[in-house]
Amino acid sequence: MKSLQINTFKEYKEKYEQSVSDPEGFWSEVAEHFQWKKKWDKVLEWDFSKPEIKWFIGAKLNITENCLDRHLETIGNKTAIIWEPNDPDEESRYITYRQLYVKVSRFANVLKNNGIKKGDRVCLYMPMIPELAIAMLACARIGAVHSIVFAGFSSSALSSRINDSQCKMLITANEVYRGTKPINLKKVCDQALENTPSVETVIVYRRTVEPTEMTPGRDKFWFDELQKVDTPCEAEAMDAEDLLFILYTSGSTGKPKGMVHTTGGYMVGSTYTFENVFQCKKDDIYWCTADIGWITGHSYIIYGPLCAGATTVMFEGVPSYPDYGRFWEIVDKLNVTHFYTAPTAIRALAKHPLSLVEKHDLSSLKVLGSVGEPINEEAWHWYNDNIGKSNCPIVDTWWQTETGAMMISPIAGITPTRPTFATLPLPGVQPVLMDERGNEVVQKSMEASEGRLAMKAPWPSIARTIYGDHQRYKDTYFSAYKNMYFTGDGAYRDASGNYRITGRVDDVVIVSGHNLGTAPIENAIDEHADIVECAVVGFPHDVKGNALYAFVTKYDDCKTSDEDLKIEINKLIASTIGAIAKLDKVQFVSGLPKTRSGKIMRRILRKIASNEADNLGDISTLLNPDIVEEIKAGAL
Repeated sequence: MKSLQINTFKEYKEKYEQSVSDPEGFWSEVAEHFQWKKKWDKVLEWDFSKPEIKWFIGAKLNITENCLDRHLETIGNKTAIIWEPNDPDEESRYITYRQLYVKVSRFANVLKNNGIKKGDRVCLYMPMIPELAIAMLACARIGAVHSIVFAGFSSSALSSRINDSQCKMLITANEVYRGTKPINLKKVCDQALENTPSVETVIVYRRTVEPTEMTPGRDKFWFDELQKVDTPCEAEAMDAEDLLFILYTSGSTGKPKGMVHTTGGYMVGSTYTFENVFQCKKDDIYWCTADIGWITGHSYIIYGPLCAGATTVMFEGVPSYPDYGRFWEIVDKLNVTHFYTAPTAIRALAKHPLSLVEKHDLSSLKVLGSVGEPINEEAWHWYNDNIGKSNCPIVDTWWQTETGAMMISPIAGITPTRPTFATLPLPGVQPVLMDERGNEVVQKSMEASEGRLAMKAPWPSIARTIYGDHQRYKDTYFSAYKNMYFTGDGAYRDASGNYRITGRVDDVVIVSGHNLGTAPIENAIDEHADIVECAVVGFPHDVKGNALYAFVTKYDDCKTSDEDLKIEINKLIASTIGAIAKLDKVQFVSGLPKTRSGKIMRRILRKIASNEADNLGDISTLLNPDIVEEIKAGAL
């Protein structure tokens, strides 16, 4: 298979120029590296005012033929997936491309045998086991649309996602261990399924030997279903613009957003960026520590690496079990060459003795990566000095669930790196900075600038819509600036054109690399009988990057103590959204700062939460300016 990799900085500049001046010619050349059942009639049609984006129009393909079938003759016996279990005493699993092809084909026939057909939505709520990868690829094999929900979300979060996309089937596991903690996934699913009329069948993979309660007629064991089918399963011919998957991300309103990614453009974008940013070679071992329930896992554990013919590692456990040297133990054991993780994990690991790093041989490492949020300078240097031993380029990648693939990032060993900077846009990506008045901040020679980050042209892996709500897609991403995609992030651009992401400018907070909309958290808190209203904002946190701070007003006749009320609020959040959205700080206040139209001034609350209360700007126009002093005085 011919490589897509850029080999020199000069070549990067040439490719970038071509991608801007002739995007259709550029992406057509890239797309020629893939296997298509029918080539495209036209590369691109787009109109951000509608917004409508179509890539590789008229083309037919199946992404699993690019992940699996085309590799069988040349690298069929190469390891596709190395699975590392939660318990270090349990055996690892090595699955070759040929074995994965057989497993995916058989499970695709299980799906068909249970009435799943092209276009049906299938929800996956599974731990980080190979069967999650097998199930998602099996869906893609037959043209079913997978919707993967992170297996740490609560039953109500799971049911809302199932109902939004009207999933016909749920695939799960009976139980899983995260560290020493057993989690009964099937029990969570049973609670969710009390309110999900669209689900007809539940397939359960038995991860542990614990007894599993099954509902007759609905629930079936994975292994039992495999006994009923043969191996061959022809790959469904998909249009390039057919749905591949829906992935839910938090929004600034209560309802999660089901981002829709389509087949052709997503395949081309995720694979092209994987090949270039990481620069993996034939025998390299690549490990992304993310969960497949997030976009990072979709693009850079499964689809990108497998399309590129790489060996990709899946890890079931957590970085702290059995101790905080677990990541480095795995790097040593598997001879990992490419390691991709989140700043949150780096900061958490940096707090522990260096002896946990030093007792492992990390000399196999060639490239380090960072994902999920901007990396701070201290974490960057710890990562560079102690893990990379100053020998490994760090690719600090900026992208989003909505972009499907990396947008701004160094190319390992090819383009320059700079601590805390995502650096230069990848070929095909056209970023712009916009000022407060909606004008483009033009790059001037030898001059740095700051603004809001937008994109002025489409790229192949851009999400096409929000499932069932195209108007919300338009309002969220295309209404801020005419004919532009607005990322929701602020950015700083240095004199050399390198970008540093400065954080969200809307009501989404990135906590431990996960996008959490503040609105659904506020909705959960407001359900408490003693709470009048609240506002949730992010504040800087040494380990998580950001943490959540709630300003809460309670009823005057509330009998519950403040400490007990905090515990109850966090329990409510954990059961409604998931433990990941729990609050670090709760401040009870007599009121919230509001405009005269009743809008809560979160900007002021963010400043107070971030200990920047000396710079609040003009508050005289508020409906209740006196409340600000009270909140400042009681700040935690």
